[in-house]
Amino acid sequence: MTRQTWTAIASAICFVVLALLLSLLPVPFVAWGPGRTLNLLGPGDADRPAIKVNGLKTYPTTGELRMTTVSVTRVDSRLSLPEAVYAHWMPKRDVLAREVVYPHSKSVEEVKNEEVAMMDDSKSEAVVAALRAAGQPVQAMPQVQSVGMAGPSYNKLQPGDLIERVDQTAVKTPSEVSRLISRHAVGDPVLVSVVRDGKKEDITITTVSSNEDKKLAVIGIVTAQGYRYTPSVSYGIDPQVVGPSAGLVFSLAIYDQVTPGDLLGGRNVAVTGQISADGRVGSIGGIQEKVAGAEKAGAEVFLVPSGNCADISGLDSSMSLVKVGTLADAVEALTTLRRTGSTKDLPHC
Repeated sequence: MTRQTWTAIASAICFVVLALLLSLLPVPFVAWGPGRTLNLLGPGDADRPAIKVNGLKTYPTTGELRMTTVSVTRVDSRLSLPEAVYAHWMPKRDVLAREVVYPHSKSVEEVKNEEVAMMDDSKSEAVVAALRAAGQPVQAMPQVQSVGMAGPSYNKLQPGDLIERVDQTAVKTPSEVSRLISRHAVGDPVLVSVVRDGKKEDITITTVSSNEDKKLAVIGIVTAQGYRYTPSVSYGIDPQVVGPSAGLVFSLAIYDQVTPGDLLGGRNVAVTGQISADGRVGSIGGIQEKVAGAEKAGAEVFLVPSGNCADISGLDSSMSLVKVGTLADAVEALTTLRRTGSTKDLPHC
């Protein structure tokens, strides 16, 4: 072979090797795209109902109430250069800087735990909002969120305990718990009455000094707002689905099951949005990808948080994009749609 031939072969080999290296090279981006949807009024994952309410009378439902998701590069995986280029040029997909989604300051485990915690909080808030909207009794109570391993409450209190009283004084908020404990001198015993797994317990704990203020008495716990109610709700949803954005659709699915008359009238409705215990709806990420996923699933109407309307301004969709700011707005919109058969009188994005 001639010198020119050997040069061409060597160049070709170098090109192939370089192309292979580039295809394997991770890039600091994540890809977002339309994810799966799940009808929360039907079968869920693992041969279980998507949402099941126990301990309360339930009623038949019709139609499909779809939870929407975003397909996103997982925190424990990396996007290759070809994958990033493909996602960038594909319609209804997006590429974001990895730091925006997964901050470098957090470990993989921390991100995973936060995502699961957000989903758990979303479920809890959704149950409370739905039960309140349905007229069911819900009692606000402080809840133990975490217990310091080196503190006096370790092995006495547990995360999830609902605090009913401190020194025989009824409490309704976390601040009331802190205030009553702080009245004590460091080293004093405090009687804490809790509800754990439906049973009441009285527990005596000796106060210690706060790390920030040596004169301030504490018992080494972090509290948050909790709630006590009779029904329980189970979820048949893939544990890989995480985050806070399904709160509104969880609430609607629960509300539809525990109130007479079906809410959807047989329609296919998609929903997204965070929810708070008082029924306020919060905006979410990936709204355009969720719209695309809902369209693919055949949804006729998509309930969108009012805070996300600017993100889909001018977006062409086959669905009616109805904006809602509260759970009450969502229920009213679906009730109107069922009664009139039209979304023309509803607020749109």
